[in-house]
Amino acid sequence: MINQDTIVALATPSGAGAIAVIRLSGNDAITIAESQFKSVSGKQLIKQQTHTIHLGHIIDGEKTIDEVLLSIFKNPNSYTGENVVEISCHGSNYIQQEIIQLFLRKGCRMATAGEFTLRAFLNGKLDLSQAEAVADLISSDNEASHQIAMQQMRGGFSSEISKLREELLNFASLIELELDFAEEDVEFADRTQFNDLVERIRFVLKRLIDSFAVGNVIKNGIPVAIVGEPNVGKSTLLNALLNEERAIVSDIAGTTRDTIEDEISIGGIGFRFIDTAGIRETKDVVESIGIKKTFEKIDQAQVVIYLFDASDFKTSIGTFQIEIEKIKNKYPQKPLLVIANKIDKVSDEERRKLDIALSKVENSNSISLSAKIGVGVDMLKEKLLSFVNTGALRNNDTIVTNSRHYDSLLKAFEEIDKVKHGLDTGLSGDLLAIDIRQALYHFGEITGEITNDDLLGNIFANFCIGK
Repeated sequence: MINQDTIVALATPSGAGAIAVIRLSGNDAITIAESQFKSVSGKQLIKQQTHTIHLGHIIDGEKTIDEVLLSIFKNPNSYTGENVVEISCHGSNYIQQEIIQLFLRKGCRMATAGEFTLRAFLNGKLDLSQAEAVADLISSDNEASHQIAMQQMRGGFSSEISKLREELLNFASLIELELDFAEEDVEFADRTQFNDLVERIRFVLKRLIDSFAVGNVIKNGIPVAIVGEPNVGKSTLLNALLNEERAIVSDIAGTTRDTIEDEISIGGIGFRFIDTAGIRETKDVVESIGIKKTFEKIDQAQVVIYLFDASDFKTSIGTFQIEIEKIKNKYPQKPLLVIANKIDKVSDEERRKLDIALSKVENSNSISLSAKIGVGVDMLKEKLLSFVNTGALRNNDTIVTNSRHYDSLLKAFEEIDKVKHGLDTGLSGDLLAIDIRQALYHFGEITGEITNDDLLGNIFANFCIGK
């Protein structure tokens, strides 16, 4: 599948900037680059050491396109495992295109999405899970997702899987060997040791599978819906969380008629807050559509914040209790955070009564704050962070964030369960071997020992051009 031609692409984001990096990879990358590069010192690139940088000019005949720094990485000690050249030029769109077009005329081909990393995988520089981590690292937008991607790219996840696969493969070989001596009724694989290995594999797989619930929200962010009646301060709370005037705030009930979304990082975890239209009975057609969208956003959210006006608590307690019960009954599995807003407008006595009333709300967390003056907003952030189990992250345990890996782990766990059942019931070696082979197959899918062109195409199609 691997092509031997030389590919070229812009490795930095498109558009004008201070500098841009253009990358070439392939057996002829250095030769092609040298044909259009004039070193200020007169050096020949092909004779230079790997991992060196050279100052010179990119030329097209008599025309000088730009003064550049050219970096050389010779195979196999490069990202792709091939000869690689990276040209740091000035970030003009015109210069970028002139250089790329020049190399296309000189025999390069435009790289497809993720082709540099695909070549790194095919040349054994990365396994498949590490290659996927490259894309996750590029798209990481908070500390936690960055940390997980770095751990996976360094091989933390794949090394754990590869070790289990190797041990299982050793026992599989012994059981297969027994089949060759079936008439002599001998056992090469110690069933007690094998049973211990299967139990250990089940434990590790279960831990990795369970980590996906945390890993998925860390990677994609946690959607939080802010709901409540009109004019209770939902938009003010969103602005306080974001520390900017993101949503329009007014004393007119029903100002927010559509959902407003924005994301911030709290403790390294991404939270996507959704400010929704106020829930109430209305004949306004536009506002009714906004209220309908509110319930759609609650469906999509993983955490629900119900906000009410603490200064109007006495008159709104009936509605407050009804709406809380509706949300709890419809979404029993979602964390519900009840917030009393505008506490700067209530007396100490009213605050005590409010706290008593909130303590009686079952299956929910509750806090009091004032979004307008910022009191209690930090407490809200701490409460939201507590909904995410980041203990594994702090302990540097492996966390699964990739749905493809999750699917393969589930299938591997199912096959290992069959092996365990077979050992417990004295299943014959030939039938055990079938289940073991299937488990090994699913392990291999994760790291890329077992793959196909369609799978690789789907994975690398999601990469950016130039990586």
